[in-house]
Amino acid sequence: MSVAALREETKRPRARVAAVAAAALALLGGAPAAAEELYVFAAASLTEALEELAAAHEKQTGTKVLLNLGASSTLARQIEEGAPADLFLSADEAKMHLLAERGLILPGTRRSLLSNTLVVVVPAEGGLAIAAPRDLAGPRVKAIAIAEPQTVPAGIYAKQYLVGLKLWDALAARVVPTENVRAALAAVAAGNADAGIVYKTDAAISQDVRVALEVPAAEGPRISYPFAVVRGSPRPEAARRFLAFLDSAAGREVFARRGFLLLPPAPPRP
Repeated sequence: MSVAALREETKRPRARVAAVAAAALALLGGAPAAAEELYVFAAASLTEALEELAAAHEKQTGTKVLLNLGASSTLARQIEEGAPADLFLSADEAKMHLLAERGLILPGTRRSLLSNTLVVVVPAEGGLAIAAPRDLAGPRVKAIAIAEPQTVPAGIYAKQYLVGLKLWDALAARVVPTENVRAALAAVAAGNADAGIVYKTDAAISQDVRVALEVPAAEGPRISYPFAVVRGSPRPEAARRFLAFLDSAAGREVFARRGFLLLPPAPPRP
């Protein structure tokens, strides 16, 4: 099922979907049941790692993992509006905390697995030299792409970094906000922005940008990816199994290989 089809499905009441599925099974005269499907709403920066892990999990268990990828803020809003999510994998604690406050996260399943760092990227061909953060305020830098800085985690982190350096006020007029971190990366890759601030893991997937400046973890904002089962999931046990797989040695190896920083194992939060 494509993401577009999944989003269309989120517009339908769950009861109607279940009724249609039951009717279809009856018409098939007891045909073998389709493989179990798990809806995972996940931050766009996790795309490649999750595609690899979803395929491995399906091979092991037969459960098909359907990924709905985007800005954590957008995904959280979809879950609030009743989208049929089984798992929410956020790129910041704030979006997860919001859903938890509203009773939309299954207690005892929330755990923070990953971290990341920020980098400044420029076009791979002919990109400007950015040796220090203050160079972003130079006259040749006309547009700086970041994810939307009010709601999207990657943009919030980027703004926090620039505010901490007392550069935000000087750069705010040059900021080009994008839908999510992948859109900021694409803007730089296409030459539509002179520079961008994205996650290090995102920069690693594109040959059309180069990293001009890395932000050491100790100097940047604290980045945390919390994962949890969504309350009301019709497949809570399957969701728990996939979450456990993500936190397993095999899952952590994939995330580490993709450039994520691994947080120390910790008991799930209430």
